[in-house]
Amino acid sequence: MREGQNAVIYRADYQAPPFWIDTVELCFDLDPAKTRVLNRMKLRRNPDVPHQPLKLDGDELNLARVLVNGQGTSFRMEGPRLVLENLPEGNEPFELEIFTTCAPAKNTKLMGLYVSNDSFFTQCEAEGFRRITYFLDRPDVMASYTVTLRADKRKYPVLLSNGNLVDQGDLDDGRHFARWVDPFRKPCYLFALVAGQLVAREQKIAARNGREHLLQVYVRPGDLDKTEHAMNSLMASVAWDEARFGLSLDLERFMVVATSDFNMGAMENKGLNIFNTKYVLANQATATDTDFSNIESVVGHEYFHNWTGNRITCRDWFQLSLKEGLTVFRDQEFSQDLAGEASARAVKRIEDVRVLRTAQFPEDAGPMAHPVRPDQYLEINNFYTVTIYEKGAEVVRMMQTLVGREGFERGMTLYFQRHDGQAVTCDEFAQAIADANPQSRLYELLPQFKRWYSQAGTPRVKAAAHWDAATGRCELALSQSCPATPGQPAKEPFVIPIAWGLVGADGREVARGMHVLTQASETLALPEAPAGAVPSLLRGFSAPVVLEFDYTDEQLLTLLEHDTDPFNRWEAGQRLAVNRALAAIRGNGEIVLDTPFLEAMRSLLRQPALDSAFKELVLTLPAETYIAEQLDVVDPQRVHAVRESMREQVATALQDDWAWAYEQNRDNGAYRPDPVSSGRRALAGLALTHLCIAARSSGDGVWPGKAYQRFKDASNMTDRFNALSALVVSGQDLARPALEKFHAMFKDEPLVLDKWFALQGGAPDRGGNILPAVRQLMQHPDFNIRNPNRARSLIFSYCSANPGAFHRADAAGYVYWSDRVMELDAINPQVAARLARALDRWRKLAEPMRGAAREAIARVAAKPDLSNDVREVVTRALAE
Repeated sequence: MREGQNAVIYRADYQAPPFWIDTVELCFDLDPAKTRVLNRMKLRRNPDVPHQPLKLDGDELNLARVLVNGQGTSFRMEGPRLVLENLPEGNEPFELEIFTTCAPAKNTKLMGLYVSNDSFFTQCEAEGFRRITYFLDRPDVMASYTVTLRADKRKYPVLLSNGNLVDQGDLDDGRHFARWVDPFRKPCYLFALVAGQLVAREQKIAARNGREHLLQVYVRPGDLDKTEHAMNSLMASVAWDEARFGLSLDLERFMVVATSDFNMGAMENKGLNIFNTKYVLANQATATDTDFSNIESVVGHEYFHNWTGNRITCRDWFQLSLKEGLTVFRDQEFSQDLAGEASARAVKRIEDVRVLRTAQFPEDAGPMAHPVRPDQYLEINNFYTVTIYEKGAEVVRMMQTLVGREGFERGMTLYFQRHDGQAVTCDEFAQAIADANPQSRLYELLPQFKRWYSQAGTPRVKAAAHWDAATGRCELALSQSCPATPGQPAKEPFVIPIAWGLVGADGREVARGMHVLTQASETLALPEAPAGAVPSLLRGFSAPVVLEFDYTDEQLLTLLEHDTDPFNRWEAGQRLAVNRALAAIRGNGEIVLDTPFLEAMRSLLRQPALDSAFKELVLTLPAETYIAEQLDVVDPQRVHAVRESMREQVATALQDDWAWAYEQNRDNGAYRPDPVSSGRRALAGLALTHLCIAARSSGDGVWPGKAYQRFKDASNMTDRFNALSALVVSGQDLARPALEKFHAMFKDEPLVLDKWFALQGGAPDRGGNILPAVRQLMQHPDFNIRNPNRARSLIFSYCSANPGAFHRADAAGYVYWSDRVMELDAINPQVAARLARALDRWRKLAEPMRGAAREAIARVAAKPDLSNDVREVVTRALAE
C-alpha cells in the first residue's frame, strides 16, 4: 500500500509523547524471506500529557501477537498504526510484547531491515524503525536497548548491533546467536543491526584517560585491502574530538560497516555506523584524491555524531540541523585542522563554499526553499538537504565567529553539561553557546541571530564605497534584503558578520576588521587609506550571503593578485569570469576573452608562491549552474556554449603555460593523498584537460596521445581518471578506446564503474549526443537502477549535473527524467525524490523549455500512486 494521503506535519503542532519507553528487548530470527521480530518493551504514561490511547507506528509489517503484562489484549488498526486503548491506569510501568514478521529481501526502499549482497542491514533514520516493529517512531522517545540476533551461522557468521557484545554462542540446526547491550539510551532511529559474511580491520586505541577501545571496519571479503584509510580517518577523528572539544569515545568498541546498497552517504547508529561503500573503500588503484578526502570527512562526520546527534539528539525532525548543521561544521573544522597549512585550510574552505553556492543557494531560491529549521513537511526524507546540512553549518560557523574559537568551545562544554542524554531544540543549542559567552555579540543579538533558523532564503548584502578625498577615509554604505520564499513573503534583517580588509593598489593590506550588520541599512566608516585602496569584503565567506559590490575589473585584478585573504582572491577570479560570461549570454552569445583577463590567469598559473591546489581552484571556470543562478531567464544551452567557448580560449591562449604546469606537477613520487600531492595532481589534471581541448581546436594529436599514454601508465586512480576525463571532456577520438580499456580493467570494482558511468553521463554535449549515450548505457549489463550508487552515477549525472545536455530544445531530456522518476518511485522513493528535484528551477528556463519542463513535472504529478517523497517535490514545484 502506498502512503500517498499522509497529512502535512507542522512544527507548531509538536506535543510531547503520551507514553515513554524505558527499555526495549528485541529478538530477531533472521531470514531473508521472513524475519521474525519479538519486541518486548517497558512503557509508562507521560504524566504531563492527558490520558490517551497508545498509537504505535508501523509500515509493511505482519502482526502476529500483542500482549500487555503477559496477557492478550484488544487492539485496532488506524491506517498503518497499531492502537491500544485497554492499558493499565496510573503511571506505573507496564510490559508490552509485540510479535511481527517482515520480508527484508523484498525491501527495495532500503529503509528498515533489508538485504544487500546476501547480508542484512538496517537504515532507521528518519522513520525506518517502524518497518521493523511497531513503535513510537519519533526522536524524543529514548530507551535502553538489548538486542538478540539469531541466524544461520554459515550464511551469517557475523552478527552485530549497537553497544557492547555481552553473549554469543551456537544453537541447534546450524544456527547461532549474539546478544548486544547498548549502555546509552537512544531514539529508535539510531538502532542498527548487521548480519552477513564480513571481515574486519581492527585497531585497539587508548584514550587520554587510559581506557582502551576496539575500532573495527567491516567489509565484504576481498575488500579488506581498501580499509586502511577509513581506519586511519576514524583514529584521527577520535583523537581530534578529544583534543578539540574534550569529547571521548564512550563505548568499548566502535564499528563501521560498509554496504553497496545505501540511500545516503552513511548513518551514525550508536556504536555501529553503517556506510555506503563509497565512503569506506579506497586504495590508490581504485580511489581518487577526492575519494580519499571524502572518506576522511564522512568518517569524521559520522563519528562526531556520537556526541552531537547521539548523546544529545533532536526533539523532533524539524530540529534536524541541530545535529546535522553542527556536525557538518565539526567535520569541516576537522578536515581543515588535518590539512594543517594555511593554504590547504583555505582550499578546504573554498571547496565548502563552492558546494554551498552551487547547490544550496539555488535551493534557497526554488520551490523547496525552507528555513534551516523548517516549519512543515509532508515527507521528512525530503529535508535531508544542503540547507539543513551546509547552510546549517554556516549558521554554526557564524556563532563561532561572533564568540571566538575558544568561546565556541566553552559553549559546547555548557551545551553538554545542560543537555547530555536529552532530545533538544536548535534554540537550546544557540542559547548554550550564547550563555557561555555573555560579553559576546551573539549573546547581545541572540533573538535576532536566530532568524537564521526561522527565515528561508539567501540574504543579499549591497555595499557601495564612498571616498572622501580630503580625509582619505572611505565610508561603506551597507544594506541587506532577502527575497520572498514559499510561505515567507517578508523577511526581517539578519545578523550578518562581515569580515573586511582594505588592499592598496601596491598590494599592501592597509586595514582589516569585522563588522556585524544588523539593520536593513548601515554605514561603516573605514580607516584612512591611500587613494585607490580596494575594499575586500566578506573575507573567508564570513556569512552565507550574496555580496553585491560594483567592482571594476581593475579592482578585481588587484584583489586577484594581492589580497591576503585566499577566499576573496579566488572570488575575484570567479567574478572576473562570471562578469564576462554574463555579458556574452545577455548579448549575442559570442565571447572573446580580453587580454587582461587571460594575462591575469597566466600570471596566477605561473606564480611560484601559490600552491597548486589553489591555482586549480582559481583556474577552474565557474560552474554552469552557478552562472545560470545569476540570470533571471536561463537558456542552459546558451550558458553551456559560452562557458565552453571561454574554456577553449583559456586552453588555447595559455597552451604553453598549461604545458609548463603539466610538466611541473605530473610527477609526485610514491602515492600519498596529502593536500600538497593532491593539489599537484589536480593541477596536472586540469592542465591536461586544457591541452586536450586546445588540441581539439588545432587538430594536433600530440597531447591527446600523451593523455592516452598517461591513462595507460598511471600508478594511481587520480592520474588515470584525470587522463581519461581529459579525453572524454575534450571529445577526442581516443576517448572511446580509453573508456573500453577502463571498463575492462575495473569491471569487478563497483565504485570504479560508478565513475565510468558518471563520466559519460556528465560529458559535454555535442549535437545532442549525450542522451542517446545515456539510454544506451542503461542497457549495459553492469547498470542496475535498483542500486542507488549506480542510479546516481548515470541518471543523476545526466539530469542533475549536465544542464547543457539535459535541457534540450526537443524536450527529450525532460521526458527521460519523468520516466526515470516514476520508475524509481516504484522501487525507492527516496532516490526518486532526489532525482525529481532536478527540475526545481524550471520557472527560470527560457521558452520553449519552460513549458516543456512544466509539462514533464505535471506528468509525474498526475501519477495516482506517487509516494509522499515525490509528491511533495512535484507539488511544490508546480505551486503558484
